[in-house]
Amino acid sequence: MYEALRKGATVDEIYDLTKVKRYFIEQMKELVDEEEALAAHKGAVPSDEALIQAKKDGFSDKYLSQILDVPEDDIRNRRLALGMEQAWEGVHVSGTENSAYYYSTYNASDKNPVNEDRPKIMILGGGPNRIGQGIEFDYCCVHAAMALKKLGFETIIVNCNPETVSTDYDTSDKLYFEPLTTEDVLSIYKKEKPLGVIAQFGGQTPLNLAAELEKNGVKILGTSPAVIDLAEDRDQFREMMDKLGIPMPESGMAVTVEEAKQIASKIGYPVMVRPSYVLGGRGMEVVYDDDQMSEYMAAAVGVTPDRPILIDRFLNHALECEADAIADGKHAYVPAVMEHIELAGVHSGDSACIIPSVHISEENVKTIKEYTRKIAEEMHVKGLMNMQYAIENGKVYVLEANPRASRTVPLVSKVCNIRMVPLATQIVTAELTGNEFSVQSLGEREIPYYGVKEAAFPFNMFPEVDPILGPEMRSTGEVLGLSKSYGEAFFKAQEAIQSKLPLNGTALISVNGKDKEEVVDVAKSLESDGFKILATSGTYDVLTAAGVHAECVKKLYEGRPNINDMITNGDIDLIINSPIGKSSVHDDSYLRKAAIKAKVPYVTTVAAARATAEGIHYIKANIGSKPKSLQEYHSEIK
Repeated sequence: MYEALRKGATVDEIYDLTKVKRYFIEQMKELVDEEEALAAHKGAVPSDEALIQAKKDGFSDKYLSQILDVPEDDIRNRRLALGMEQAWEGVHVSGTENSAYYYSTYNASDKNPVNEDRPKIMILGGGPNRIGQGIEFDYCCVHAAMALKKLGFETIIVNCNPETVSTDYDTSDKLYFEPLTTEDVLSIYKKEKPLGVIAQFGGQTPLNLAAELEKNGVKILGTSPAVIDLAEDRDQFREMMDKLGIPMPESGMAVTVEEAKQIASKIGYPVMVRPSYVLGGRGMEVVYDDDQMSEYMAAAVGVTPDRPILIDRFLNHALECEADAIADGKHAYVPAVMEHIELAGVHSGDSACIIPSVHISEENVKTIKEYTRKIAEEMHVKGLMNMQYAIENGKVYVLEANPRASRTVPLVSKVCNIRMVPLATQIVTAELTGNEFSVQSLGEREIPYYGVKEAAFPFNMFPEVDPILGPEMRSTGEVLGLSKSYGEAFFKAQEAIQSKLPLNGTALISVNGKDKEEVVDVAKSLESDGFKILATSGTYDVLTAAGVHAECVKKLYEGRPNINDMITNGDIDLIINSPIGKSSVHDDSYLRKAAIKAKVPYVTTVAAARATAEGIHYIKANIGSKPKSLQEYHSEIK
């Protein structure tokens, strides 16, 4: 609507199309007119009157800098010189004596009392919950607030999402409901005068602000913004890896199509491509040839020399894994190595994950822990850090370093019985409290059970979306299953995401060419557990040749009755289907969409199929076993 008004649509035209009341469209039109008047003076800070009016009407410093094509600092400095500063009003929390949420405005006098009695620490929250930025960071912020209170600090949380625990009135001593922008955080910092700000517990959103805040005099506690920038600068990070003798997949950065093709041809297809300026793996893709690369670069928006496209060698058939670490600036402690069930190429947030690892060799686990410690120590990380790795042909490669809390912190904390966030909080505030903490005091732990993290997906809300997993993150939450058996832990995790695996019935197996041989063991396991096996023609030939008793069924384009009919009629209880890919003449996405519609459990990778078969087998062999509490599991850790 805003854009239509900008392009000349009238209030009446928009009302006819939307039936939004004219009053609201007229208010929007006033803002459009104001923006157009400001844009007419591009290249300079607007007149004092215009700037004051723009701020009162809700234009942020950053948006004004974009409209006018001037640095945000210039807007902010002129605004402050004019005495235009945010004021806050508290919205009283019903049922409490004096608790309030604070909101800012440029249109009122300040009604925000400041407490000077205790030293304060500000925590930056995760911002809006969106894919790649979820509730796990909220967990970290809440535990940080609790730990800070125990250390004697007054806590201030800045977050703009009401659907979180960090924004409950009793989590922190004071809550500011503000967007995580330089403008808002600086205003609160100036008002409250905390001893420092913690940016590493809210994920990537607050981390992106750290350097700009530090430049404006804010003390960032824990890992310094310079280290954060080092981890995100591909060239600097690669230099550091070369210095430490740690291998990385070949990579490059490109701004133009020709550059991208040259780098890809030097590295060798397939390559993983992604923009350097987005969260949650958005825009990430595996590219197989020059034509696909041209398509990708044509679709990429906002690519500049400062915001290039990153190109990495795609580690084919590699096992992906990650490690979370707590570091004190000199040493690092790694509680466990996590193994992804899906192979490299599936975003880490979407992959099911086993803690501690099952299939990674002891030697590789040692290597991963050693690499993580070396990197954390070289970067002088203070607080939490997450490392992503891939293992190809027995060799460990570093994919990336994130010097912040990751979405796996709550899972590792629960499985390993280690309070990662409180320990990290103690480390980042040590210079203020004098309570030094060395991670060397944390001994190695032997975890005698497994935790399986599974991602929860919103595919049932989007029936036309093909639910295959790839490098772009799609999950909106995650769950944890615990058991002495990795298979049972996986089974529990599936049940927790409302996709309970059947213990008998009919399993349909239809996989692409490269997965056919690997799925034989899965079929044999399911058959031995009493499942009837159905398979499409190509998979059927491979299974029957291997001695599996299967029945051949028709695909959608092969006539009727076909798979789609059988799913609709409730004749199939489990589906194992790896996508045939874009190169095929026929689209097989109907099968996965039909599974979601009919609420039939389905898996789209052979790795997940193996875990499924193992889980079903364990549950059938151990029917009647009693569940255990988390505390009982923790008591078994050595």
